Amino acid sequence: MSLSHALLTSLIEKSSSGYDLARRFDKSIGFFWHATHQQIYRELGRMETAGWIESSIAPDAGKTRKRIYRVLPAGQAELLRWAAEPAPMMDLRDEFMVRLRADAALDALDLTPELHRRLALHEEKLALYREIEQRDFAAPDLSRAARIHHMILKKGILFEEASIVWGREMLGLLSTRSVTRAQ
Repeated sequence: MSLSHALLTSLIEKSSSGYDLARRFDKSIGFFWHATHQQIYRELGRMETAGWIESSIAPDAGKTRKRIYRVLPAGQAELLRWAAEPAPMMDLRDEFMVRLRADAALDALDLTPELHRRLALHEEKLALYREIEQRDFAAPDLSRAARIHHMILKKGILFEEASIVWGREMLGLLSTRSVTRAQ
């Protein structure tokens, strides 16, 4: 997936300035597709050159260079084309898993502090996701779009829950190995 498709999706949901788009991106799509604000602005320029979006000076721009971006029919067509393609499976690249393999091979590492840190991060993210779920998806009569957004959030919730369960099990294993080594 390219950043441009994530931005097209976000702009179809709501035309906005680059700054507002980057802030919205961080709070939604950014949970599963990371991009810096600089990357977003650079991609907006490419998308405008490609004719997928257009920008105009924001009514509240004053003396700033604030622009409002909106998707053009060519951008909608590109998003439809891209969305119809088969999506590759997620490629898991987790450096910590390699470190655990190194621990298994060397039998000399203490990865417990790092695992505690990672567990805390997963717990924080899970709490954030549950807060978002309560705030945005508690109503029983959600629109189809809102139900889809909720299901995306649920995948994040399930990922964090599974990571916590796995992390706690791994902590037990690492502490057992420490006792075994000490004997």
